[in-house]
Amino acid sequence: MIIGSPLTPSATKVMLLGSGELGKEVIIALQRYGVEVIAVDRYENAPGHQVAHRAYTIDMTDAQALKALVNQEKPHLIVPEIEALNTDALADIERDGTTVIPTVKAVQLTMNREGIRKLAAETLNLPTSPYAFARSETELQAAIDAGIGYPCFIKPTMSSSGKGQSRITQASEVKAAWDYAAAGGRVNQGVVIVEGQIAFDYEITLLTVRAKNAQSEIQTYFCEPIGHVQEKGDYVESWQPQIMTAAALTSAQHIAKTMTDALGGLGLFGVELFVKGDQVWFSEVSPRPHDTGMVTMCSQRLSEFELHARAILGLPVDVAMTKPGASAVIYGGAESKQLSYDGVADALAIPNSDIRLFGKPESYLRRRMGVALVTADNTDEARKQAKLAASLVKTKA
Repeated sequence: MIIGSPLTPSATKVMLLGSGELGKEVIIALQRYGVEVIAVDRYENAPGHQVAHRAYTIDMTDAQALKALVNQEKPHLIVPEIEALNTDALADIERDGTTVIPTVKAVQLTMNREGIRKLAAETLNLPTSPYAFARSETELQAAIDAGIGYPCFIKPTMSSSGKGQSRITQASEVKAAWDYAAAGGRVNQGVVIVEGQIAFDYEITLLTVRAKNAQSEIQTYFCEPIGHVQEKGDYVESWQPQIMTAAALTSAQHIAKTMTDALGGLGLFGVELFVKGDQVWFSEVSPRPHDTGMVTMCSQRLSEFELHARAILGLPVDVAMTKPGASAVIYGGAESKQLSYDGVADALAIPNSDIRLFGKPESYLRRRMGVALVTADNTDEARKQAKLAASLVKTKA
């Protein structure tokens, strides 16, 4: 791709649909290459709004509003960064000649757990946990009784950051799990997925990049595996590298390549996997930078955001890790529209540490407002120091 100059008739224009903390970093990475960026989100003053050339606030599930904005801005590339989108409108936009990253097919499949799970297990024959879909509380109970069993996980088919997800261990919890999943979906489809629990040793995110090599051929690249801890489906810390057996890593890369080849296009994908010994199971995939991948801002020469920017622009990538690192989430801790932060200097006094405060305009108790990043000689030390750094940043309502 030939890159023009921003804010001139030759500009290369990229529109982000969803402009939270991950989108903000993608915007910054794109701007380093002289790309003109338009940030779109559902609420005003989102993190990406604060650094883009232009910002818009619309309901991205509204087909008419989405098409009107695209027609107004005429971007060369559209980069979806969230799940709550009108994908039928995106399909029309793609047919009209605008490139959607990585593809509309990928966006449609990955924003819906039903579509992606059926692709993985039934079309690609990838190993997954046992699962079923339910369209009522009665169907949910029947699926559990028919073989899923307890403990199990109940999730909306469309949600993000753990919203609507719960783990249950007995029949008396089914109704609450159904109600929570129905309320937590980004776009209520009236469908939940129930997954049997796998006795895995750990879970990883394998950042997988489809990018053009020096011969302009699409090639698949893998970052070092990222280990992470999640609570209620939401990431709280991550580290790179996650040590795993050679056989498990080979299997993980095979699963990730099979899935991303099926989705197609260019860009970075966050492939989530369960691992037990040499065994690996597919869990989920996001066709965009992943929250657990924020650790790459300190552990790799090019962060996941820089890799995504390069890949979608058709530029070469480098997935080299430079030093073991870890990330830990900084939470809002309070309901406030005037949040301030203290202790940042204390956190940054920790050797090899860094802090990212996202600039979200409103906080609540468990909202992710920032992240602490630390490198060290090993991941155990990096994790310890990252959690300490995060704890030193105090929020004030």
